[in-house]
Order: sequence, then structure tokens, then C-alpha cells
Amino acid sequence: MPILGGALEQRAQELAGRREAFVRATVVRAQRPTSAHAGDTALLHSDGRLDGFVGGACVEASVREYGLQALSAREPLLLRVVAGEPSHTREDGAVEVSNPCLSGGAVEIFLEPSVPAPRVVVVGATPVALALAALGAGLGLEMELVDGAATEPLPDDAALIVASHGHDEEPSLEAALRAGVPYVALVASSKRGAAVVASLNVDDGLRARVFSPAGLDIGARTPAEVALSILAQLVAEGARDRAAHAAASVSPATPATAIDPVCGMSVAAVDATLHVERDGVTTYFCSAGCRAAFLADPERYASQT
Repeated sequence: MPILGGALEQRAQELAGRREAFVRATVVRAQRPTSAHAGDTALLHSDGRLDGFVGGACVEASVREYGLQALSAREPLLLRVVAGEPSHTREDGAVEVSNPCLSGGAVEIFLEPSVPAPRVVVVGATPVALALAALGAGLGLEMELVDGAATEPLPDDAALIVASHGHDEEPSLEAALRAGVPYVALVASSKRGAAVVASLNVDDGLRARVFSPAGLDIGARTPAEVALSILAQLVAEGARDRAAHAAASVSPATPATAIDPVCGMSVAAVDATLHVERDGVTTYFCSAGCRAAFLADPERYASQT
């Protein structure tokens, strides 16, 4: 059953809450005859599964193929599907696909990737911590304020910044270092910071990765200025870019494609695409009709797989 309306939006929020990448596919124009209508929406998961409705099975196959490409590139794409012999024409930001399954009409679908923003974990509820949360959001970072007991850093986090003024500093820093967080910093004086870093139960190589005192030396005095110096150091160290790269490593790479041997249409070679395993060879199809035709006479199409 397709997921529609508010349920689809709830699913999108759930995926975003779990920091899972997905693509929102929205029909922006439909020319008759076509089963889709402007405003129809679907969510494409990173494994190729589709929730919602943007057209028939063959249109879904093109949405899956080009949606996964858009997700890998992290760039939106306008997909136009028209009737005709299999072909595609690509230009900046758009692609037109001729689909032999369509009896006529055309549909245009906007494919918008949603990729988690780099997360910065800030330990503490001090004025500096609050200033970090406010300023970081303006940089497109996902700022998460936690206390030390709730610290669960992840390898794709951009940073962990301890600004708790003595509360749960060591466990938070150690957890971030062991998780491989790119930027780990401690807000403290030079003397106290050195003592905290020296006490960490990690090897010297990890211990040396802690920035303390946190931030660039810009003569910061107020909490906002300190927060600015820290975020500037985070950007200067390339932590945001490295975090984005780490997040991309768990997102799909550009998927392989295959040719449906029955209709000649290009499809994504992923498990969510209809397929058949035969004699150790996987054959992918745009629709159940093509799959059924193949199964009825596989030898006829063997040379095309």
C-alpha cells in the first residue's frame, strides 16, 4: 500500500530523525494520458525502496535510477519521462528519459535529495554551549546540546565540543576520540585544559587530537565570541567536510545500472528493482510485465542480459 499525505510527511520526519538519507520525488507537471498528477509525492529510500506514488511501475523505475544518482551526487534533479524508444538526454540539473512502457503523455518529477547535515555535539548547558548552538545552526550544522552522561558520538559527527566547565569532560572526550570524530575540543583555560587532556585514558596519538583551549586566538571574551572562534577553527580544520565525507560513505554510491532485456529500458541494479536470478545471473526489469515476459521465454532474451 502506498503511503500518502500526512503519513508520508511523518515518514520523512522519521528518516530525518534517524539521520537517514532519502529523496523526495514530487510530480511538478503531468501531461495526459498519465496516471500521476501534479503534487503526487513519493519518498525514495537509499536502498531503492519507494513509498508513495509518482506514476506507474516504469516511471517508478526511472525515479529509482535517477533518484539514487541524485542522492549520490547530493544534487537535485528534474526528471522528465516521455513515451518512446529507450533513450535519455541529460543537461545541467535535468534529464529526459524515453520510456517504451508509456502509451503517451509525459510526467516531470523533481528529485530532491535530503542528506543529514553534519552534526556537532556540544556537551554542557553553559553560555558558551548555548552560543555555539545558536551560531552553528546558521552554518548549516545540526547542533545537539547534551550532558556528559548522554554523549554518544558517531564517526560521521563533525565535532564534539565540551563546554561543561568541569562536568563529565573526560568521558565525553574519550568517547569522541575513540569514535574518530574529526574535531574534538575542550573549552577550558590552558592550565586546566592541559590537566584534563593529560588525564584521558587514551593513547598519546588520540590525546594530541584534542583542541584545548578550544578555538582560534581572536581575542575572544564574550560567550558569543568564544563560540565564533571555536566554529571558525572547526571550519578551518576541515572537520565539516570530513564529516560530510564520512556520512557519504554510508550513503549509496552511484548505483550500477542494467538494461531490461524485454523493453530495453535502463534500470537501477539494486535489490528493490524487480529481478530474477537464473544460472548465476541477475536480470533486472522495469515492471512486472517485462519480468513475466522474460520468465515465459528466457532463452529469447538470454543474449540481451
